[in-house]
Amino acid sequence: MNGAPSFLGTWSITLCEAELLLIALIVCLRFSRRPPLAQGVLIPDFLRRLSRQKNLAAFSVCASTLALRAMLIPILGVPAPHWNDEFSYLLAADTFAHGRLTNPTHPMWTHFESFHIIQKPTYMSMYPPGQGLALAVGQLLGNAWIGQWLITGIMCAVICWAFQAWLPADWALFGATLVALRLGILSYWMNSYLAASITALGGAFVLGALPRMLRRSRTSDAILMGLGLAILANSRPYEGLIYSLPFGLVLGWCLIRRKKLLNRAVLLRTVLPLMLVLLIAGMATGYYYYRVTGSPFHMTYEMNRGTYAMAPYFLFFTPRPEPHYSNQVMRDYYEWELRAFRDSQTLTGFLRSTAIKFRQWWQLYLGPTLTLSLLALPWAVRDRKMRLPLLVLAFMILGSLVQTWTLPHYFAPATAVLYLVVVQCMRHLWRWQWRGRALGAALIFIIPCVLCGLIILRVGAVVAGVRIEPRWPRGNLERVAVSHELSNMPGEQLVLVSYGSPHDPDWEWVWNRADIDGSKVVWARDMGDTTNQELLDYFRHRTVWRINGDAPPHLDFYRASQP
Repeated sequence: MNGAPSFLGTWSITLCEAELLLIALIVCLRFSRRPPLAQGVLIPDFLRRLSRQKNLAAFSVCASTLALRAMLIPILGVPAPHWNDEFSYLLAADTFAHGRLTNPTHPMWTHFESFHIIQKPTYMSMYPPGQGLALAVGQLLGNAWIGQWLITGIMCAVICWAFQAWLPADWALFGATLVALRLGILSYWMNSYLAASITALGGAFVLGALPRMLRRSRTSDAILMGLGLAILANSRPYEGLIYSLPFGLVLGWCLIRRKKLLNRAVLLRTVLPLMLVLLIAGMATGYYYYRVTGSPFHMTYEMNRGTYAMAPYFLFFTPRPEPHYSNQVMRDYYEWELRAFRDSQTLTGFLRSTAIKFRQWWQLYLGPTLTLSLLALPWAVRDRKMRLPLLVLAFMILGSLVQTWTLPHYFAPATAVLYLVVVQCMRHLWRWQWRGRALGAALIFIIPCVLCGLIILRVGAVVAGVRIEPRWPRGNLERVAVSHELSNMPGEQLVLVSYGSPHDPDWEWVWNRADIDGSKVVWARDMGDTTNQELLDYFRHRTVWRINGDAPPHLDFYRASQP
């Protein structure tokens, strides 16, 4: 629910993309009579042969995405966390990586309060466990970002697998390649700790499993469908539910219409395995919430919002009474939320926030380049097999409009569906002719060229030191530098953080690991000398520092450790 990250698709990058697209259009239209455009060849023969080996094709998309981003590490670096959501996911990752489901409430918890984290009845992220589990894998491998890197590559592979159930093999490979170029290299899905890729992964499993289940009653497809639904429920529950409803309705209707619902083979091979996976996943999720909140039916998100928030998640609800806040930083943030909620309830505010949502979605998922394919949308709409994908997109859009906050990755469950429609539009566009020229082939041919060119342009700008977007690596690098300095000091450290006025609540410094007492560096809120004293007494063996998070990073010595 934080403000949209500045790197989601800034206007400078969008304008660069538009300029590259215009140049490519001029060049390709000039040579559209010549091979390979005149022959209508989409991909080279060796890639066409690769696309027919479906498992290998999906693996190649994954491997290429991971390899390309890994090769860019010397130039772009590894991201650092910045946004409040990232710190919350990293707390979950650190907890899971240490073999725990949650952490006990710290005796001094009021000094460590931070956004999107619950402190009571246990100390844990307010979010479902999906993203934290993905990052925990990375932490166990050496760095939490490795989990984000891996899951993004796997997402691209599964989207290729999903496309193979809906499209010819070569178009499936082509579409998955576009997803990798658009989201898998330089987007914030790869270069942050928001772990949006795991939600898109769940949506892709559902998209790819449904047609396979309807064509062949295979247990493996039912298991993958259940796995996708479980991932959605444990990463973005609301959006996952909205996304899943049309698939469930279509699956049930097809089984009833084909009189397969009571067929013993269908029950044993598909319905029973699907229900079994969902039952196991539901029990595991319920047990997780039981350990964290004390009830299998009380989500951590509800716990956090009930403790701190005044503004509801949906526009048709009414605000809650103001709770007690232990510090002004928390109060300011939730008062800002309330103002944004009340503004969105007005017609002008609703239209403005809706326009922002669509603009952010467009910049991340499509941009000028992939928007080109939508020229053929009227033809794609008429395709019977596109009815379900278009219905899913309509559900997702309507479900997002009633939310108080919506960032682009909230739409992640429908990522594969959106790009499926885009690729189907390209298939229609491919046939377009104009005055004997292969106009459609020319337009489709330039799309991956522009996406590759944009990556080269952005990386080249970093190498040349030309500023066309926020700096790389992403994240709060100042906090990383200060933390590294403190980690190299002898003994244990405690940092009291204060801010100036006005303060951006998305620029947060107070975040701690799962085991606060066992951490080399502990971050706490500066609550004034009197209130701070109980914390200083508790951590009397730590050296204490003060820092202003809104000023140029500078540690001010506060107190030496006591013997």
